[in-house]
Amino acid sequence: VPLQAGMLQPLQMEQLFSAPAAQYLLPILEEAPSGEPPDPKKCSPREYLEFCIFPVLLPGLAALLHEADKEKCFEGKRTKFIPSDFLTEWLYNKNPKRKDESFTELFSIPFVKDWLKDHPRPPVPLSLLLSEEEASVLIQSFWRGYRVRCDSEVQELRQWQKKLREERHITEVVKKFWTKQEAK
Repeated sequence: VPLQAGMLQPLQMEQLFSAPAAQYLLPILEEAPSGEPPDPKKCSPREYLEFCIFPVLLPGLAALLHEADKEKCFEGKRTKFIPSDFLTEWLYNKNPKRKDESFTELFSIPFVKDWLKDHPRPPVPLSLLLSEEEASVLIQSFWRGYRVRCDSEVQELRQWQKKLREERHITEVVKKFWTKQEAK
């Protein structure tokens, strides 16, 4: 299907499946098209994409896929990996205008800081931050604690402690103690 005046034409299904597979291969990453780069303000949309956007974006998308694979995003439904954050950080740090500057983390990027001031993010759920092993240890420890607290002797001890606290006004004694300590 030919490109006319820089506009993409609709593709028929028959043409899609009848064309050789090599036609759909992407150019080698980080390889800009040969020839003199055109003036970005006067060139066609296709030339702008080929010379200005794709040489930067395609390596970023490849790095994104490698990182997503490392983070095991393709193995489960939920993950702590946020692709847009990774791509933002990658593109910012690989910007040719920042060639001699050091690596900047996502939340240290100026425009990200400004955005997050007005649009704070909700905290990441604990289920995404813990590994399966850490989560299982946490669940098991809560379960063991619950089972121990259900024991009749432990219940009796807890009732005795509660009664003792109430009789001796322990909370007031502790408050007085800390007031004295702060006054010193």
